[in-house]
Amino acid sequence: MTVVKHISIILLASLLILIPLAVSAATETAVLAGGCFWGMEEVYRKVPGVQSTEVGYTGGTMANPNYQMVSSGITGHAEALRVQFDNSKLSYEQVLKIFFRMHDPTTMNRQGNDIGSQYRSEIFYLDPQQKQTADKVIALVNSSRKWPAPVVTKVEPAQKFYRAEEYHQKYLVKNPDGYNDHYLRNFEF
Repeated sequence: MTVVKHISIILLASLLILIPLAVSAATETAVLAGGCFWGMEEVYRKVPGVQSTEVGYTGGTMANPNYQMVSSGITGHAEALRVQFDNSKLSYEQVLKIFFRMHDPTTMNRQGNDIGSQYRSEIFYLDPQQKQTADKVIALVNSSRKWPAPVVTKVEPAQKFYRAEEYHQKYLVKNPDGYNDHYLRNFEF
């Protein structure tokens, strides 16, 4: 084997190692609560740049909660959505602007027919930059006056995310006529 072939093989192997790193470097995660997680997931899974969605529970005090426990309100968890997205195609700020168009961030512990702290509006930030962006977008939403009252969305550090039961994952894909109170309002921030 010639020296040129050796170098070519080494370079090719190096590229194959670096390509997955480049792809994963563009992946970012957002954890959001804004009412029933079925509708939130349905909106986000259709957004260009979103790589995956997963519904679950976060922000509470009990380990390994299930749907019945969270629905009772005793665990302190919110129904939440974990969104993985390509931040070279969709920024965290854009993810949050969608969040503030798809649910009413001015109602405390309620979205549509769903009432209780498990349906609260909350952003669970994963790093200081996400917190800063969340605070900035909330100020923007408030100053826009697109909603009739001030935003009540909490911004808190992310806690452990518990994946919801499988029948909740992509629920509205499996049950197209299922309950959904989420849609993108016809305004921008």
